Amino acid sequence: MINFPGKVKVCGLSRMEDVKAVNEYGADFAGFIFWPKSTRFVTIDKAAELKKNLDPSIRSVGVFVNTPVEAVAAIADAGIIDMIQLHGKEDGRYISKLRSLTKCEIIKAVKVESVDDILKADEINADYLLLDNGKGTGYTFDWKALEFAEKKMNHLYFLAGGLCEENLTEAISRFHPFAFDLNSGVETDLKKDPEKIRRCIQIIKGTRVYEFHRK
Repeated sequence: MINFPGKVKVCGLSRMEDVKAVNEYGADFAGFIFWPKSTRFVTIDKAAELKKNLDPSIRSVGVFVNTPVEAVAAIADAGIIDMIQLHGKEDGRYISKLRSLTKCEIIKAVKVESVDDILKADEINADYLLLDNGKGTGYTFDWKALEFAEKKMNHLYFLAGGLCEENLTEAISRFHPFAFDLNSGVETDLKKDPEKIRRCIQIIKGTRVYEFHRK
């Protein structure tokens, strides 16, 4: 399995301050959540506004839960998102239909409760997997499952679920994800915290990111 460590996705951006933080500290991916039940939900118009201010080197990811394929493709074709993340019960047939409508890469989120959950998902026709404990629960899943499954996986994957300053070093030492997905772990009072974003990206990238400051 080929890995490209050190990439960072900050998910759940909803304010211009959030965009400024990921621009400044060098995230690689920025997630916009289009699931109305999420506390981090953004409208299409709001996501478009945020996208316009996002550094062009940062790929925007649209997060969807059981959304009709035509609606997902329309948002992608409008240039609001560069990648699609499916966080519901979307299956291989759904993904195949989505591929016929858009060229965006597809991430399939997996709720991990066992090794079998990961290995079964590894057979699906997505470009990447995202391993999580659920829909933004803020808790890690049992990493022992990943410890066993990672050696057998064919997909590159995003590691998600409760990642924060306190556990990132351990995660980095144990696993080799394509990217680390940060959400609740970089928030204070349910809002993205620029200082937490900076510190977490610094841990992942192993660099003094506070000197990065994209221009």
